Amino acid sequence: MKKHLAPVGLAALALLAAAGPALAQDAATTAPAPQYALASETAYIFNTLLFLIGGFLVMWMAAGFAMLEAGMVRSKNVSMQCLKNICLYSIAGLMFWITGYNLMYTGVDGGFIGTFGPYAFDAVGAGDEAAKEALLSTGYSTASDWFFQMVFCATTASIVSGTLAERIKLWPFLIFTVVLTGFIYPIAASWQWGAGWLSAMGFSDFAGSTLVHSVGGWAALSGALVLGARAGKYGSDGRALALPGSSMPLATLGTFILWLGWFGFNGASQLAMGTIGDVSDVSRIFANTNMAAAAGVVVAVILTQALYKKVDVTMALNGALAGLVSITAEPLQPTVWQAVLIGGIGGVIVVFTVPLLDRLKIDDVVGAIPVHLVAGIWGTLIVPLSNAETSYATQIIGIAAYGAFAFVGSMIVWLALKMTVGIRVSPEDEALGLDKTEVGVEAYPEFGQGSQRV
Repeated sequence: MKKHLAPVGLAALALLAAAGPALAQDAATTAPAPQYALASETAYIFNTLLFLIGGFLVMWMAAGFAMLEAGMVRSKNVSMQCLKNICLYSIAGLMFWITGYNLMYTGVDGGFIGTFGPYAFDAVGAGDEAAKEALLSTGYSTASDWFFQMVFCATTASIVSGTLAERIKLWPFLIFTVVLTGFIYPIAASWQWGAGWLSAMGFSDFAGSTLVHSVGGWAALSGALVLGARAGKYGSDGRALALPGSSMPLATLGTFILWLGWFGFNGASQLAMGTIGDVSDVSRIFANTNMAAAAGVVVAVILTQALYKKVDVTMALNGALAGLVSITAEPLQPTVWQAVLIGGIGGVIVVFTVPLLDRLKIDDVVGAIPVHLVAGIWGTLIVPLSNAETSYATQIIGIAAYGAFAFVGSMIVWLALKMTVGIRVSPEDEALGLDKTEVGVEAYPEFGQGSQRV
């Protein structure tokens, strides 16, 4: 499904169809315009409300990412993760207005990119009748649409933050965020949600397993390769060493916040709430989303118990997120058992991909690459299982195109930053912790040196 409603909206047409016999009977004496206008206004209001509710739920996911990352990093780097997350959300908001929305939606027309320039919202109030008719023709308010799309853009940047934690400088990361949210993500998303070339081909990604999560995952992977692993992560014999996070309660809270926000992420991607059918579909999306996440947790817990004789809580948390990412490409069409299967395999992906990355010496602090990149690929690939309108071949083409563009584009930016301003903190700063050396405010000063600052 594309991230835009058709003009006027299906809701208005459905309401008119329901009222058809009465309108036909009174056609000789009563013009149908008032009923049509009422139906259009009702659809406009409820569609806009869906965008706003879904938007603030997805915005709440920014808090989830912040808490998840704060819990998964060591105590000496918690403030840095909090700072990065509030900064990247703010940068995404500005960049998606300055360039992002129009690059993603305006003038794509089956191509590869939209137009440059800031996005304009509707005028204050409805204005005159002509202005009101123009508003109703879109099916939603432009500001609600912009807000809903913007928070998806911010989510992409949040994925990168966790992978590169504990050793990246603040300002190079923020510069990369400007490029990712203002250019890389909007251009990539235009190919499908902006009615670009992949949309014309029949590629399908309902709410963003690839467009959001895999794009963020590719950006994170390229950054991890350029940045290198944390000091002490791998021993002289090549084995991965545990660097435990600061707070499993915080990480768990962050996961539950993300789980909650996902109902807006997937549910509001229905893009319409003006008919019984639309509301029923939103409800079905909620249920499938929840079932996939639950399956991801249960599978991850069973597998870690079987493989390691102990249950790893971080695997359980990432199992939930992998289940959510997996179902995001098609949360509407699957049956309950299909949703459980899709989410459960997401849990399998996490359990086996995390140690694979360690064998490859790719240091991913929070497990974002298995969760968002690999599970995102899986979720997009399996869409034809429940959606007969697309094909596996088309899905593979889309996955490959997004991977090439996001990975290569991000790699170019990371290498440019590395050769100019540098992206990694010094070994001394890394040992002391970025809260003291980059931020100047420790998250847990009682465990450090109190008010002393480096």
